Parts: sequence; C-alpha cells; structure tokens
Amino acid sequence: MNPEKLAKLQSQARIGGKGSPRRKVKKAVVSTSVKEDPKLASTLRQLNVQAIPDIASINMFKEDGKVIGFTKPRLSANPHANTFVINGRAQEKTPEEAITEMFSGLGSFGPESLSQLAKLSSSLQESNNAGDVDDDIPDLISSADQSASKNDLDAAD
Repeated sequence: MNPEKLAKLQSQARIGGKGSPRRKVKKAVVSTSVKEDPKLASTLRQLNVQAIPDIASINMFKEDGKVIGFTKPRLSANPHANTFVINGRAQEKTPEEAITEMFSGLGSFGPESLSQLAKLSSSLQESNNAGDVDDDIPDLISSADQSASKNDLDAAD
C-alpha cells in the first residue's frame, strides 16, 4: 500500500460525529439512603407514628446505672398511644459521660437551663435515695378495720 494514500485516508477518518457509534458512559449510582426493612416500615405505619426531626441525641438511663446513648437518631412518636421508636446506633455509656455530653449541648441555651438541670438532677438523686418506701399510701386493711369498728359502735348507740 502507498504510504501517501494511507496518510490521506487517516486524515479523513472521523472520530465521533455523524454516523459513528456513541460510547455509553456508566454513571456510578451512590445511594445515601438506608433502606428499611419492609416489615418494620409496615409496622411503623400501623402504629401511626410521625417523624420528629432535629434530634441531636437521646439518652436512656437504665436501672443498673448505665446509660444507653443514641447520637443523631431517627425518632418517631405517637404520643397519644405512648409509643416512641428510636432508630440509630446505640452506645452504652456511664452516667458521667452522658451528663458531660448534655452539658456541652446545653451551653448555647444559657445559665437558666443549667440551673433547671441541676434542680432536676438533685430531685432525681433524692428520689433514688428514697428507694421503695411508700409513706404516702395508707394501709387499707387497718383503715377498713377501724371503719368497721366505728360502724359497730355507732350501731350500738
């Protein structure tokens, strides 16, 4: 073959344009949303819970003194049915760690919120120190016996 003809044909060859096949570019699909379990989603619909936005953290205090903490949870609630659903990653913490995180979050609200929190914590400590003493509830058996004896005395008069 003649090198001059070959050079001429190469210069006339089209790369792209009319009639040339187009190359398809594959786009990477990035899925940021987490898919929920279909059974969980249907159960939440049956419970009629509504999402509560902008919750920074949730701390649940257990009876053994530990704290279950959720950071950036998804909270759904139905207050009429007293039903709350928390979705997120749970971490077990000590009460000191949880209170430290709460104080760091309260810094923007001012000193009055800190004083309210101090009152709340002192009342919680007092209620924990009180234990299971039920001084406010009278004994029903003794009061029933007394009222029965009064009725017997009134009937005798």
